[in-house]
Amino acid sequence: MVQSEKKERIKYLVATLNEASRAYYAEDREVMSNREYDALYDELQALERETGIVLAQSPTVSVGYEAVDDLPKERHESPMLSLDKTKSREALRDWLQGHPAVLSWKLDGLTIVLTYRGGKLEKAVTRGNGEIGEVITNNAKTFVNLPLEIPFKGELVLRGEAVISYSDFEKINAGIEDVDAKYKNPRNLCSGSVRQLNNEITARRNVRFYAFTLVSAEAGEAGGPGGLMTEQFRFLEEQGFEVVEHYLVTEESIPDTVELFEKKIEDYDIPSDGLVLTYDDIAYGQSLGRTAKFPRHSIAFKWADELRETILKEMEWSPSRTGLINPVAIFEPVELEGTTVSRASVHNISILRALQLGIGDRITVYKANMIIPQIAENLTVRDMLAKSRSEAAGEAELPADGGTAGIRGHSLVMIPDICPVCGGKTEIRQVNDVQSLYCTNEKCAAKQIKAFTLFVSRDAMNIDGLSEATLEKFIDLGFLHEFADLFHLDRYREQIVEMEGFGEKSYQNLTESIERAKHTTLPRVIYGLGIANIGVANAKMLCRFFDYDITRMQKADVETLSAIDGVGEVIATAFVNYMQNADNLRRIADLTAELEIEIPKVEEGSQTLSGLSFVITGSLSKFASRNDLKEEIEKRGGKVTGSVTGKTTCLINNDVTSASSKNKKARDLGIPVLSEEDFLERYEIAGEKG
Repeated sequence: MVQSEKKERIKYLVATLNEASRAYYAEDREVMSNREYDALYDELQALERETGIVLAQSPTVSVGYEAVDDLPKERHESPMLSLDKTKSREALRDWLQGHPAVLSWKLDGLTIVLTYRGGKLEKAVTRGNGEIGEVITNNAKTFVNLPLEIPFKGELVLRGEAVISYSDFEKINAGIEDVDAKYKNPRNLCSGSVRQLNNEITARRNVRFYAFTLVSAEAGEAGGPGGLMTEQFRFLEEQGFEVVEHYLVTEESIPDTVELFEKKIEDYDIPSDGLVLTYDDIAYGQSLGRTAKFPRHSIAFKWADELRETILKEMEWSPSRTGLINPVAIFEPVELEGTTVSRASVHNISILRALQLGIGDRITVYKANMIIPQIAENLTVRDMLAKSRSEAAGEAELPADGGTAGIRGHSLVMIPDICPVCGGKTEIRQVNDVQSLYCTNEKCAAKQIKAFTLFVSRDAMNIDGLSEATLEKFIDLGFLHEFADLFHLDRYREQIVEMEGFGEKSYQNLTESIERAKHTTLPRVIYGLGIANIGVANAKMLCRFFDYDITRMQKADVETLSAIDGVGEVIATAFVNYMQNADNLRRIADLTAELEIEIPKVEEGSQTLSGLSFVITGSLSKFASRNDLKEEIEKRGGKVTGSVTGKTTCLINNDVTSASSKNKKARDLGIPVLSEEDFLERYEIAGEKG
């Protein structure tokens, strides 16, 4: 097997073994026997030793999870400059001037600089502002395809892009029921994931790394890179890196290669916002120097947007659960990139004012990255400005208040001073130079509809028969003001059974579902409240920490909450702010008076496994399944993980003499391997599930 084949085999083995582990530990099913797993594991270890390549997700290594208070900043040895751009294919060909170059994707993620020494990853730093970035080494160690060890033993510095694929982005968003909490695009999700203070969160986001530039490789190392970009890409691939898709091009071949990329972008799973063209001869490219802003060795190519002219018909204002009111432009339908488009988000007040939009204006629209409709330009304002200049009247300026008048004779879209849903007062708030419109009415129906939708969702109170449309009707009719009102809908029985889409049977089904929902658990209630950043997992964790005592939770301070494993200052502050609001406390009291909350019995001194971490493998005899034993451990404050690490207290395996990979790892780390019976006896829970 040649090096490239070995590298592909390593990728396959890592993926296969991880999938087998996930099935075994998370889903309680086996996709292969222990013998098969161990054989593949041994093959992977041998290939890693042979090639010197060890991927971050390899089951042979364990990347410890660690939370930090902040991300330290570090200055780059050489500034990372932006690239000059063009949308002209002819300009791209002319730029070559007869020299061969490499054409590759311009990925749309977060640029990272990696440093390896002695064959091991030593440091990872974000691009930042080009001069100073943030150190995210622990987070980078969780990237799906990043080598932690490479064959090259000299100092190696490279750059690449951290990205989250469209398919992973959609899976993550699909798991978020609250529409307002969904991520806007893969780039924003990736940026937030890479810059987490807790790298366990990064690990769950499936971040990938694609190398695009070799910055330096310590001189004198045998087998080092050559002086061509194509050679450097091959060298990086030999080290185990995935590199951006690229092709060597000339003036003759570049048009066809650009067209090849253009055809691929429609189905390409990795976010991209264009292409990059770099001279293949690195020395030649560097000899060209740089302008005041851009290096001359590379140029970026942006797809020429398909523009269509249309007329702005109206501006719709769309409120959300957070109170943010987004302006949405409604225009005469046009065909764009093969679909009919008649709406485009204007995003915020700052963009609205910059475009100086008025009803009836001629505008051009396009699809950003061929996907998201956007307004490109206000042609009416452009023409008025041109006429103004030609008449030597001076440039028209947007008034300081950005309100109802812009260029003389041109009326701007009115920014509503009341919420279109509730009629409450609105206000413009500015955050980081961006102005946005908010509804100030805490009882706004739009906020209520979204809040109730979350409250009745599956992971919260799990009430069937209450769609968002039905909730909107109930709120409009005055049936619902706070969560407790859901349990008194019987007051409106006659009106409900007469409503369109309802009837006696539907009403009875709804009533039964509400009655079932009264018997619930505290984590469901806490999640259903819709507190910022409190998801299902965080709700369970907080309830366990406070022994399912909601009064203690309400009195907790930021310092106490921040000290909980997995809770940072942001989550803690949001939780405390919510619980210190008198109206929220009253609504919680009204709600809990309607419920029968099942509180797990947590006897004094029962948290005997608090702070301890266990791994369970193999078949069990005293417990019906590994999940049953896991619940028993968690009930006592312990934690169960899927892999053996230096933090593991013990490995539970009835076959203590097995040569399995987990047993080997435990022995190597000096971690005891206990049979099920020995574990139960040592931790004084023997016989409880016998």
